[in-house]
Order: sequence, then structure tokens, then C-alpha cells
Amino acid sequence: MYYIYILLNEAKNRTYTGVSEDINERLAEHNAGRVKSSSPYRPYEVIYTESFETLSEARQKEKFYKSTTGRRRLKEMLFM
Repeated sequence: MYYIYILLNEAKNRTYTGVSEDINERLAEHNAGRVKSSSPYRPYEVIYTESFETLSEARQKEKFYKSTTGRRRLKEMLFM
């Protein structure tokens, strides 16, 4: 099982979208600073997850959430 996860930093001004098989382990990596792109904005908390049977399905949805339309949809779902 693969998961899409959305993280929100403590200041609530930065999100991170990714794919993982183990969300808790991945969150620990982000908060420990082992992910270069997210380390300046830690700590993070998980605010949204979605599960998929295959990695390709999860990657496709991750790509959508990183697009302009996907970011708008996430903002509507999570912050309004």
C-alpha cells in the first residue's frame, strides 16, 4: 500500500506533498532534517493522507496535487 501525504509546518505557511509506504517513518525523516527540500521549514505534522494500491497511482495523484489546479483543490479541502 502506498500513501500520498501532505505535511504542514508549524508556522502554517508551508506544505509538502509526497509519497511513501510508511508515513510515520517518512515524517520522522522530514522532522529530523534528512529531506533537503523540507528541512528549513520543520517541524511538520501530517494533515492529509490518501492510500493507493500501486506506486504509479500514488505518483499520479502526487503530480496532480503539485499542479496549480491540485494546489487549489487542496487549499479548498483543507483550509476552508
